[in-house]
Amino acid sequence: MSNKSDSIFEKVETKTSVKKDDIVKLAKSVSGKDLNDEKNLRKLIKDVARLAGKEVSKEKEEKIINAVKKDKIPKDLKNIM
Repeated sequence: MSNKSDSIFEKVETKTSVKKDDIVKLAKSVSGKDLNDEKNLRKLIKDVARLAGKEVSKEKEEKIINAVKKDKIPKDLKNIM
């Protein structure tokens, strides 16, 4: 991997304590899956919450799903970091 992507992983790990290997494993698990399918999206939300050690309420889960459906998710990782 390039230094730039390693830098992104380092920032994520510093802010969240989520390891690079866990992120890669999660990315592979959703690769090729239709995230417009609510079942897949709900699983992803639960998996990310578990990795981050956070609980996601049903209300928050619905807000995330609605944001994804309405394409309100930032496309650029810099906006998230």
